[in-house]
Order: sequence, then C-alpha cells, then structure tokens
Amino acid sequence: GIVYETSLGKYRWDLSVTVEDLGPDAPPVTLSVTSDLHVGGVILRLVEKTQIKRDWSDHAIWWEQKQRWLLRTSWTLEKYGIHADARLLYMPQHKPLKLGLPNGITLRLHACFSSPVFQTLMGICRMLNIRHPEELSLLRPLEEKKKKKDKDSAEEIYDLTEIFSPLKSSFAVSRPCLYNGMPAHFADSPKMEAIYKMLSVTQPPPAPEVVAKQYRPASVVDKAHINGRWLDSSRCLIQQGIRENDRLWLRFKYFAFYDIEPKYDVVRLTQLYEQARWSILLEDIDCTEEEMMLFGALQYHISKVSQSEPKLLSSSAAMDDLESALQSLEVKMDGESSSASEMLECMTAPELNDYLKIFRPKKLTLKGYKQYWFKFQDTSISYYKSKEESIGEPIQQINLRGCEVAPDVNMAAQKFLIRLLIPAPEGMNEVYLRCENEQQYAQWMAACRLASKGKSLADSSFQSEIKSIHSFLAMQRTNPSSHGNTPANDESINTHSLVSPRYHKKYKTKQLTPRILDAYQNVAQLSLTDALTRFLQIWQALPDFGLSYIVVRLHFHVNAQS
Repeated sequence: GIVYETSLGKYRWDLSVTVEDLGPDAPPVTLSVTSDLHVGGVILRLVEKTQIKRDWSDHAIWWEQKQRWLLRTSWTLEKYGIHADARLLYMPQHKPLKLGLPNGITLRLHACFSSPVFQTLMGICRMLNIRHPEELSLLRPLEEKKKKKDKDSAEEIYDLTEIFSPLKSSFAVSRPCLYNGMPAHFADSPKMEAIYKMLSVTQPPPAPEVVAKQYRPASVVDKAHINGRWLDSSRCLIQQGIRENDRLWLRFKYFAFYDIEPKYDVVRLTQLYEQARWSILLEDIDCTEEEMMLFGALQYHISKVSQSEPKLLSSSAAMDDLESALQSLEVKMDGESSSASEMLECMTAPELNDYLKIFRPKKLTLKGYKQYWFKFQDTSISYYKSKEESIGEPIQQINLRGCEVAPDVNMAAQKFLIRLLIPAPEGMNEVYLRCENEQQYAQWMAACRLASKGKSLADSSFQSEIKSIHSFLAMQRTNPSSHGNTPANDESINTHSLVSPRYHKKYKTKQLTPRILDAYQNVAQLSLTDALTRFLQIWQALPDFGLSYIVVRLHFHVNAQS
C-alpha cells in the first residue's frame, strides 16, 4: 500500500520486482520505495535483499507492460513513470541464443537482449570475426512442422556460450588481431579451433535429397515473405518476442559488399559463398542454363580444392614477417654458395620457343591457321616467320598482362587451342593459338595464365600450373565431353548436388556431367580464394541480384460522382 511519511514529506509505496535468478516459482521481491528513488538504488536494494553473492553487472530491469529496459540507472522512478502496479523483471541482458549460419551450422552463443538488434549483431559479428556487420541482419526461421522439429532436435549445436560478445568494441575493425589466423577466443582450445574451422571452410555439396527437402519459393509472393521475417534493427530482441534459446538465422541482407580481404575475411567470404550457393540451388534467384552449369563447375572445384587445402586460415602478421625473413635468408645463403656460372644461369630469365599456329578471327573470313616460330619471354609473346629469323625483329609482339585466357580442348579430336582476349584501345582483340600435342599445350597454356596475372616463367608456380593442366587433360581423357559417355557410376562428381532440382528432372547425370566438366576446364586453375571470388562475381552479375520483393497493400478510395 501507499503510506505518507510526514518526516520525509513523501509517499512511500511497495514495488514488486521478479528476480529471474531465483527461479520461475519464486515470489517477487517487494521493496518499499519513494518516487524520487533512482533505478540504481532499486537495483542495489534488490541485490541486498536477495542475499546472493554473484556478479550482477550484466543484469538490468525489464518493464513488461511498456516493453522497455530501464537502462538509465540515474533516472528516478517518477521520471520513468513507474507506479506500484508496474510488472518489473530483473534479469541478465545477455542470454543464450541459437543462431543458424548460411552454411547450415547452428551455434549457441550469448547475445545481448537489451540493445538494438543492430548493436547485438555487431557483437555477434565481432565474436565470429565477420567484418562489416552492416551487411547482415537477423531473421526468424521458417516455421516447421512438429514432426520435423522432433527430428531436428537431435541436430548438433556448437556451444560458444563461454564467449561474451564484445559490444563495447569499435564498430568496424579494419585489421582484426588474429592468432594463428583466428581470434584469440577461438585459439584457447582444440575444440574452439575446430568450431572456427567449420565457420571458415566451405561445406561439401549437399546431397540431392537434402536440397529437395528445403523450402523453395514457388512464386514472387513467396519470395516477398522473407522480408516479413527480418527483425527490426532499431528494437531489441525481447521487444520483438525473442526469448532465451530461441532460434534465429544470420544472413546477408544488404548486397553491397566491399573491402573483402581474404586474409581477414575468411569467415565472411565463406558464409557469403554459402548463402549465394543456396540461393542458386533453391532458385531464389534466376539464372540461365549456361550460368547454372558454370555455378556447378565452380562448386565442384571449390569442394575439390577445399579437401586438398584444408587450411584456409590466414597466418598472423608476425608469422608472415618471419616466413619472409627466412626466405630472404635462404636466398642469401644460396647466393653465397653458388658459383658465378650458376648465379648467371639463375639470373637469366627462362623462355619458351616453339612452332605454333596462330589465327586472328575477323568478320567474313574463314578460319585459317598459319604456322610461325613463337618466343615467350617475361609476359609477352613474339612470333617470327621461322626460327632462323628470330634473331631480328618479330612480326608482332603481344603483351599478355591483363588478358583473358580460355582453353578450347577436345582430347578425342586432339584439338589443343588457347583462346586469348587481349585488351586494346578499340576493344578486345581475339587470338587463337594452336598447339600440336598435350605437352606443348600444357607449357604454353601455363605460361599464358601466369602472364595474364603479370607473372613470368621464372615464377615458382609455373611447374605446378603445368601439372594442374596435365591432371585436367587426364580427366578429359577419362570423360571425353564430345561423346558424352561419362560413366553413370562415377562418384567423383555428383551433378545433382551441384544444380537446382529443376535440372534433375530435365537432364540425366550422363547429360549433366560433360556439360559441367566443360565449364570446369575454365576454372580448374583457380585457387580456392579466387574460385570463391569468381562465384560471387558471377552471382552479383545476375539480372535479379539485389532485388527484394515486398508485399504492399494499397487502399483505394473511389469518389462517387453523380
């Protein structure tokens, strides 16, 4: 009740506060307060009355009727407008939350329920080492049937509740501090390292039955429903009906990506690729048949390279400096131990010389290849009428830096072509080089690829590039695309895991495999990071990329005219 105290000249009344830590069945704690008592004083009396010794620094008061946190502890009860009938709850601001990532992994972590969702998201992204949290948001997952829920209850959830999201950290860290390629809180134990590796390494292509079970929008209206599930970034989680241990999805919402650095954005790049891949497989975004085959080839290549390069984690700056210093020391010691003739031989830039055929396609002309003597040096190709005339001036010298290199190979027909698109002021000049055999093609193709990146034949990756081309040609020899007779029981490439279900019905595996392998030959030389970047570039180039659909209700008022 309300009692007027003449000594104070104020009204004293009872305020009931439910303390969550006392348990769900515990009665509310009653405090005798005055209207000029500040919220900090209420919390102090509340803690003293519970007689529980623990860290209360993360706790705050939640006003249930007004759906509001009382975070300004210097404000009085009168200023907040709190009376005796207020239902107050004293509870932690950080609570466990189940978070589903684009790659299908579910994490259980502490999230802030008292800050706006955008600030909560900043803390989550900083915990997971994802820069630029402004690109992402949280949304409610699709409602599932009860039967499915029972099955999903056995799914594996990775626990990160030992880590508190650093909300008070700076908004955007341009160069996060990493230890062995990961944040310090993930480097504490092998268990945490394994979780971070799952965040930063791409998942293998999903089984066709898994893709078939996923929800796919059947119409534009279905695509618009996703925008009704995004959380409001300006309101906190509890204001939007999210409770402890509820499930949310973390997804990229604003498709304006910039400043992607593979060294610091391992998790960001991987999760972005996973979201893009699922949008293709579930037909959230439309693409042509040729683009689908290219997406399938890139998925196959990324999965293959991920298995051979399990460590996508970048090294720390200190390790980079140490490695660089060791390499310099090794070069210096090799130089001291080498003779003058050996040093002169090493200083001489390597070059390729051989007879090749060249063709420049022009309008209204038939294809006709002419044979010349070619010399490949640094990043340029020069050709002469014959080997004897190579001492003089070349017929033409072509600089391949920045050009596009594409293979045109048919093992059955023994066709080994290198297609070059060379930048010129008037546009792109197209040139075809024809090699006589597999060995010659592998060397010149490797040289052209390196030159397009500004690297010479002296680069250490030249031999590995040749081996990569040979392995691809061996695969072509096993699966000749011109005949389409790829064995149906070939398990090395599961085509139905690489394309959307629409193509499962349209084509058989025997038809899909050679088409994906044809597209694969254009990306087989890419590194893992380059392949991920290429996938995202093609995804962003689709006509419907970045388009969002929303449901709009229009109310028309028709004026009756006499």
